[in-house]
Amino acid sequence: MQQNPPRGPSIVALLLLAWGACGSAAQQPPVQIPAAPQLALQKLTDGAVPLDGPWQFHLGDDPLWGNPDFDDSHWEQLTAATPWGEQNHPNYTGYAWYRRHIHFNPGAPQKLALMIRHIDDAYQIYWNGQLIGQHGSFPLHAVWYAFSQPPQTFAWPATGDGVLAFRVWKAPLLSEDSGKRGGFAAPPLAGTSEAIVSAKAKLDYEWLRSRQFLFGENLLYALVALIGLLAWVRDRQQWTLLWMAIFAFASIASLILFGLGLPWPRALADCLASPFSSLRDISLWYLLLTLLDLRENRILIRLTQIFTVVSLASTILDGLVEVFFWTSPWQTAVQIADGILTAAYVPTAAFPLLLVGYAFIRQRKLDNAPELVAVLAFLSGMIQVAQNVAPQGSRFTHWTLADKIATPLFTLNGNSVSLAPLAGMLLLLSIVFAVYQAALESHRRQLKLEQEFRSARELQQVLIPESEQSLPGYAFSSAYLPAAEVGGDFFQLIALDGDRAGSTLLVVGDVSGKGLKAAMSVAVIVGAVRTLTEISTSPAEILAGINRRLVGRMSGGLVTCLALRLDPDGNGVIANAGHLPPYLNGKEIDLPGALPLGLIPGISYDEFSLSFRPHDHLTLFTDGLLEARKQDGQLFGFERMRQLLANRPSAGEAAKAAVDFGQDDDITVLTLTRL
Repeated sequence: MQQNPPRGPSIVALLLLAWGACGSAAQQPPVQIPAAPQLALQKLTDGAVPLDGPWQFHLGDDPLWGNPDFDDSHWEQLTAATPWGEQNHPNYTGYAWYRRHIHFNPGAPQKLALMIRHIDDAYQIYWNGQLIGQHGSFPLHAVWYAFSQPPQTFAWPATGDGVLAFRVWKAPLLSEDSGKRGGFAAPPLAGTSEAIVSAKAKLDYEWLRSRQFLFGENLLYALVALIGLLAWVRDRQQWTLLWMAIFAFASIASLILFGLGLPWPRALADCLASPFSSLRDISLWYLLLTLLDLRENRILIRLTQIFTVVSLASTILDGLVEVFFWTSPWQTAVQIADGILTAAYVPTAAFPLLLVGYAFIRQRKLDNAPELVAVLAFLSGMIQVAQNVAPQGSRFTHWTLADKIATPLFTLNGNSVSLAPLAGMLLLLSIVFAVYQAALESHRRQLKLEQEFRSARELQQVLIPESEQSLPGYAFSSAYLPAAEVGGDFFQLIALDGDRAGSTLLVVGDVSGKGLKAAMSVAVIVGAVRTLTEISTSPAEILAGINRRLVGRMSGGLVTCLALRLDPDGNGVIANAGHLPPYLNGKEIDLPGALPLGLIPGISYDEFSLSFRPHDHLTLFTDGLLEARKQDGQLFGFERMRQLLANRPSAGEAAKAAVDFGQDDDITVLTLTRL
């Protein structure tokens, strides 16, 4: 059956509907904007009044929304007691507006003020469409501040009823943001200027009182950093002091950037805090390498160097990304880069666990202090890893582990103490104790070594003849100036007996290297020389005998030596083993080259005759005279030495000239003049 098409309503029906609508409108009250808080005169006089209750709220941005005549009745209502992220708008970033209609009772004060606890992130305040205050700035040049910023106060020129509006901008989310923040963190307070000043002073006092433990902890960090740095400057061989100072100083950075309420822009504070966190980690790694005696493990050293580069590079780049690109149009790419750089940094925070685990797996016998450092470093490392990992992507995972770690363990005099700072404090104290013990042990070893050097010095002074020693028929002078406590130069002046009675053997030489090892070699050589002169008076045979005793005992070193026998009639015999030729009357004696001692077994040396006439002047020396060096690297050199020796200086005068130029090695000079 064919159906008729539907028809529109009749005129009568329309009239009835219109009459009914008019009747309903007359019977129902008009739509009301939610009531604003009533600020009674006595309340404003008594103190500050929180502007709590429902606020009209709308996402987005429109300059008209600050106008008092704008109809916001269709907006949703939120409370100012909690952020919008916890009120149906999680993860929202960008602009949003709050509006509140304010009614003043008759007689209310006209000079009022507002106090804002905190708003994420930047905001402007409008009263009846007029801008009366601002904190931070909006894009394109966005600036916003950390949550630890102190409350902000603003004058409120309220001359009657009106609309109080807040224009808010929330920065893009970081990788560890939960997405629960945004907008008000607490209701604003309104009142007279005196009431607002009093309320702010009370909050500031409570803030200071609640941070006594934090300030005391960081004061200890600062003292440790200062003492450690000064001690390291005094003794730069004690690297544990420097790492301890860096560890303590880097730990203060968080307080300076976030804990003092200083007006650091949030992006800049994060940019600076990340590298300081990395430096704290790195200094702890090198402390553990030293205190756990792991420095000889090349794999661990190389791994530490790699982790150092990764940690510093990732934190520095992540900070630069936040400063320069966080509010850029490439928001998705920037957030991906932030996630990648964070993922590169987080594993490095677990590196102390590897070092401590390796030390215990090897079953090293640790002292009490290093063992305590290892245990507390492991505990602190576990907490840090959990703190770094748990917040990552928490707006998707909804993990609450980070909040649980931050939950106070106990409260002391209004100061909440949580696990992480407590573990950090205990770790610092254990490091100070371990470094102190290590410094004491190092000092004991240094004293023992110095005593050994003093003994070697005394031994060497016995072995080296005094400068006043006489040489029959010659005017003799000597100068011996070691570059260190003990040196590797030596000389001997031995009166011969038997068939060569009246003759003298003069031996001068230089052991490669400096210090105690060279001094011990000198003792062996001097003993060999005195023994060999009882067997032979031939300079060549004496050098060959010394060579036999040194081969295989020099550990890669060598000895240059020159032996000269002087007879009463002015004749002499000389043999050389790789030593610098002497100078006769300012001119170098031409001697063929020869191998130094201690290199090849069975080697023999040649002898050459000399003849001294009255007033002939002979100078023997070690390479310390020739190789004196200025601070700019300039050498004394052959030309200066020839000019010096041409003037026939005494041994003391020649040695002083080299020292004044710049001593760089042991200096020994011998001079003799035929009478």
